[in-house]
Amino acid sequence: MARFELKLPKMGESVAEATITSWLKDVGDSVELDEAVVEIATDKVDSEVPSEVEGTLVEILFQKDDVVAVGDTIAIIETEGENDVEEQTATKNEKTVATEEVKEVEKTIEKASEIIATPLAKNSDSGKFYSPLVRNIAQTEGVSMEELETLVGSGKDGRVTKDDILSYLENRSDTSNVIPNEVEELNPSVVPKHIEKSVSKSVPVSVNGEDEVIEMTRMGKLIAKHMVDSVHTSAHVQSFIEVDVTNIVKWRNKVKNEFLQREGEKLTFTPILMQAVASTIKKYPLINIAVDGDTIVKKKNINLGMAAALPDGNLIVPVIKNADQLNLVGMTSAVNDLANRARNNALKPDEIQGGTYTVTNVGGFGSVMGTPIINQPQVAILALGAIRKVPAVIETPEGDFIGIRQKMFVSHSYDHRVVNGALGGMFIKTLKEILESWDVNQDF
Repeated sequence: MARFELKLPKMGESVAEATITSWLKDVGDSVELDEAVVEIATDKVDSEVPSEVEGTLVEILFQKDDVVAVGDTIAIIETEGENDVEEQTATKNEKTVATEEVKEVEKTIEKASEIIATPLAKNSDSGKFYSPLVRNIAQTEGVSMEELETLVGSGKDGRVTKDDILSYLENRSDTSNVIPNEVEELNPSVVPKHIEKSVSKSVPVSVNGEDEVIEMTRMGKLIAKHMVDSVHTSAHVQSFIEVDVTNIVKWRNKVKNEFLQREGEKLTFTPILMQAVASTIKKYPLINIAVDGDTIVKKKNINLGMAAALPDGNLIVPVIKNADQLNLVGMTSAVNDLANRARNNALKPDEIQGGTYTVTNVGGFGSVMGTPIINQPQVAILALGAIRKVPAVIETPEGDFIGIRQKMFVSHSYDHRVVNGALGGMFIKTLKEILESWDVNQDF
């Protein structure tokens, strides 16, 4: 018999630790190769740790809510025979070694260019340690470090656990919402900051016996905060344009079956549109930027974020790295892979980081157009509306006539602090020209 050490895997250059949220296997359970053993949470994403071998789980080294550093052994799996571990992990090791050097090169670029919101510190002035999950919840709920210091933790060495802070939030005093009557008569310009914060809080919603109260998920709270922060950060403006995609529809209908047989991938409209967006960004690189204080960071790589639906109804934005370097087959493979794994909660932390421009398909929900909120720290986002058959004026040398065409609206939201109307409008005008010039006789 051999003993395999299951370690917390590397989950991205900016992720150094994770919190155990749930064990999916108990001691004594059999474990299959690539079967999920434990659920973990980081500051960026929740994910699962799969087993690299087949065997029996014989020891669990960390409990729920414990904080584990990347590389630490979290469990012991007993396997059959002496050489099973080497044989089962050899293939995985060969795949990962080739990518490690690339990740090291990317590390310096990511640290220099990526703008990350500053979270609460790991340790307070008193030396207390707070896990990424606890800090994340505290920041989302507006709990200050001073408030965290007052909590009595039930974890090891008095550490504050997820249940501790959730219990605190549930029973949190409402006295902070009480505003002195005198405040109503004060000039807003002289209202003290701590009172101003209270005034800005939402009025509690009245609930009767027939209403259902639904707790927001942790992911939902993070998304809500991210959206509000974006609106407060960027000066959102929109440009709209209508695109005739009749040739694209005809071409896809003609080649989709052959594409599936030859490439093993289902061809949707998304990779076609994403490839056109990447080509347009190459023509207008000042759309591919981020704002860092009073400076602009011009991104070298074109990394397209693709908004995808999660099983709980929330949205997540996996990123297609170096999208401009992919042909249609490569783009289709990337789009299908990320979309499928998003639906199965199987995305890795690195796969939702580093985006430079985002595309969301509001047409997938039947919407004709939308005005999406910018995904910070990016400066623009594109919304693709539903493709519809509409009557249209068709111009010919013999005169104009009415015909049936396949059209869609494209909405472009951009940050007016750094992107003016000319750039924002020309961007989607060029995208329209690329899409409408599609050759129905081309190969793939």
